[in-house]
Amino acid sequence: MNLKEMLNLADRIVFEKTGQHLDDLQEAVLKGTLQHETYKHVAKDFDCSESRVRNAASELWQLLSEELGEDVNKKNFRSAIHRFQVSNVSNFAKDVVVGIGIFNLCGEPRYPPDISNSHNDEKSNPQQTKTLHQDLSEMPELGNFFDRTPELQTLTTWILQQHSHLITLTGISGIGKTTLAVQLVQQIKHEFEYAVWYTLDEFPTIDKFQSNLIQLFSHSEKEDSSPTNQKRLPLIKYLQNYRCLIVLDDVHHLFCSGELAGKYKPEYEEYRSLFKQIEKLSHQSCLMLIGWEQPREVTQVKSQNTSIRTLQLKGLDIAAGREILRDYGLEESDNSEALIHRYQGNPLWLKSVANLIQDLGGGVTELLPNDTILLPEDLKDVLQQQFDRLSELEKQIISLLAKESQSINRAKLLENEIIPASDLLNALQSLSRRCLIEQQANFYTISPVLRQYAIAQAV
Repeated sequence: MNLKEMLNLADRIVFEKTGQHLDDLQEAVLKGTLQHETYKHVAKDFDCSESRVRNAASELWQLLSEELGEDVNKKNFRSAIHRFQVSNVSNFAKDVVVGIGIFNLCGEPRYPPDISNSHNDEKSNPQQTKTLHQDLSEMPELGNFFDRTPELQTLTTWILQQHSHLITLTGISGIGKTTLAVQLVQQIKHEFEYAVWYTLDEFPTIDKFQSNLIQLFSHSEKEDSSPTNQKRLPLIKYLQNYRCLIVLDDVHHLFCSGELAGKYKPEYEEYRSLFKQIEKLSHQSCLMLIGWEQPREVTQVKSQNTSIRTLQLKGLDIAAGREILRDYGLEESDNSEALIHRYQGNPLWLKSVANLIQDLGGGVTELLPNDTILLPEDLKDVLQQQFDRLSELEKQIISLLAKESQSINRAKLLENEIIPASDLLNALQSLSRRCLIEQQANFYTISPVLRQYAIAQAV
């Protein structure tokens, strides 16, 4: 197939799915993909931001994945379209032999709506999940998504290849945890019979959480013509019977404020047992926890034999940071790279300070000379939410670190006459789990933004 034929076929697939033809940007994305161009190059030719191109591409890959029955992306689009064409030709040949059906290159079902075609689907693609049930109503829409290829690959490997049971995705507020998870779910949800996203501040009690899940399973079983008198099973049984992907966002709502990280509130202690069941028992499902902190029983495991994995998300690279600044109307300057480093590539922090600079009508060089840190009010509000969760001991350590412009040796911290050594080490571990301090060997420090905020709070 040549480029024009591939674009025409893709257009027909999209039209059958949405009732609309490819728009100009979607066609530019596909044309650029087939010509091995980067999204940045497509954005330049189309005269728009790279983030807009990435968002359009993400939506297009998702749509094509649903219609072609496999994960379609920039790397495999050409081969996926070719496989789809070959499959249609093969189906056409079979239909001619048995005297039924018509050749349809657009991917339209070859059977009337009231006749099941699942048997043929399973034979043509044995890897495809039989039935997909989703409850993604609480999953946020994917906004601007910046390149997180290594992180996406790591999570995909853990889930699809290593079959990890329990994954925690942590990071400081605004770093992009939820956005990354949304992108991940969109890419791999078709590998599961059930894909579910819940935000824990909506119904945090264990009974309500399990009841919602079991209700989804039971309802789906009835729809799939299971016996109507079938009794509801414990949640773990459903996770063993079906391949499920369950995402719990804002998991930090389960834990106490004013305590070291990961201590359950009394009313949520039963989550500990559930998480241990999911970790220890044999099943084919995956639970992902997203939040500012993780349960204490989930540790940074190095062994490849464990069913638990933890990914602490870091900031974006310089290229992505510059894209954010451009999206907020800030022109390139000599200080741009320093600004991105100062705000640690945190998307929310960069957007906040860029918005402030734009509102003030200034520029990066003018408003942020040297090592100046601006703390817009909306950024202060976000940081306050995390600082409010700290224990008094953690606040003392943050105050100690904020007074130093350089990293502090652990031995020097232990020399203080106020905090006992055991308590100090526990608090350092807790702050690290909250992603509020940075550690290199035996040295600790905090980011310039947190240092500025802590100093302002102490005044």
